[in-house]
Amino acid sequence: MKPLYLVMPDGTVKQINPFTESEVWSVPGRNNKPITNEVPETAKPLEVHPVEDYCSFCQKRYYETPPEKSRLIKLPDGSYKRIDYLPPDKYFDSVAEFRRVGNLFEIVTLDYWRKNYEYKFTKEKEEWRNLYLENPAGMKHVLDLIHYKLRMMGKTAEEINSMPTEEKIKMADSFFGGCHELIIARRHYIDGAKWTSDLCSSGELTQEEHYWYFKFTIDAMVDIMKTNRYVRYIAVFQNWLRPAGASFDHLHKQLVGLDGWGATIERQIAMVRENLNVYNEYAVNFASYHNLVFAENENAIAFAGFGHRFPTIAIYSKSKAGRPFEVSDKELRDMSDLVYAIHAAMGNQIPCNEEWYYTPFDSVYKMPWHILIKWRINVPAGFEGGTNIYINPITPIELRDKLVPRLFELRDKGKISNLLIAEECKVEPNPLKYYQQ
Repeated sequence: MKPLYLVMPDGTVKQINPFTESEVWSVPGRNNKPITNEVPETAKPLEVHPVEDYCSFCQKRYYETPPEKSRLIKLPDGSYKRIDYLPPDKYFDSVAEFRRVGNLFEIVTLDYWRKNYEYKFTKEKEEWRNLYLENPAGMKHVLDLIHYKLRMMGKTAEEINSMPTEEKIKMADSFFGGCHELIIARRHYIDGAKWTSDLCSSGELTQEEHYWYFKFTIDAMVDIMKTNRYVRYIAVFQNWLRPAGASFDHLHKQLVGLDGWGATIERQIAMVRENLNVYNEYAVNFASYHNLVFAENENAIAFAGFGHRFPTIAIYSKSKAGRPFEVSDKELRDMSDLVYAIHAAMGNQIPCNEEWYYTPFDSVYKMPWHILIKWRINVPAGFEGGTNIYINPITPIELRDKLVPRLFELRDKGKISNLLIAEECKVEPNPLKYYQQ
């Protein structure tokens, strides 16, 4: 059996991911660029708009996304309030810090659930849809979106005009009861932006805003579960910047309800069934033995991942709970703070995917909630396809050493808090408590 982590005399690090069995080689020196916040050469001076309208996710263009299932607003005292099912003629009466809407172009469609499971709207969702469409502003909003969607599907103006309104309204059902959703942040650019590169990433939020971003996303998970009893797992992810798959360079998360776990989760649950402590042994403990753990707080721990096709940071919840909506408020805040610190240290110029993993709803075996942040800075090519060996341009040690100085710098400036860094980390054996009852 090949070793999971082998450092060759020339510095090449050969790795095998114990959870996916991916074989990865990291060759030192292939990507030694430091993390920087300097304005890139491709940036242009920004034409500042007082109310942002740079893309369809912006504040001035609320009607370019499907009807809001929920929005989070900030009150004068600094607290946050969630408003569900806001009437369409009230959209501009408040400013949404985060908005929850259906995806205009679903991956797993409403028709999938209807035709395969005879899925029906809950009474709550049906009442909301009817009220929305009875409102003239709501009917116009929905029809405008359907017309746009039909154009994107290649329909001509004549074909769109000849389609019965009832048929168009039926198409709009996915806006109200679909299970592919977006959580959209308010800002496109950071406050005081001067360049087109001054985008508002997760790390450009405040630490408190990021916590509410997480909490609002988890609220959406719970509602999807209540809405569709056939959902067994919800994929939660964030694509940042176009090289990472984002349609807009505007901060947002996606949630996709699924009727299965997917091969990765199935394999990992099988590993837990064989060894309850597998995530301590092959993730956190193993990372600590190789000096890859670089940040920690009471309820979360972060390390440079190994065996990944892309440079990857892993952040694990230490909670006994295996699902995001089961952790305590303190555990959620600790997890959010650590993920936020990583994003802040990276800056806003690195394309990345943020992927959530957790115990499926119908699993009796628990896995810990954990998040992987993958830097999409390399493109697998012919070598990988022919050998099934993937070249990751940054070794785990190099990745750790890029982040640690930035974390110290940001903590000294007061940008991040609630974490231990590098040698400060306790790195106790078996810190993950997911296997306990």
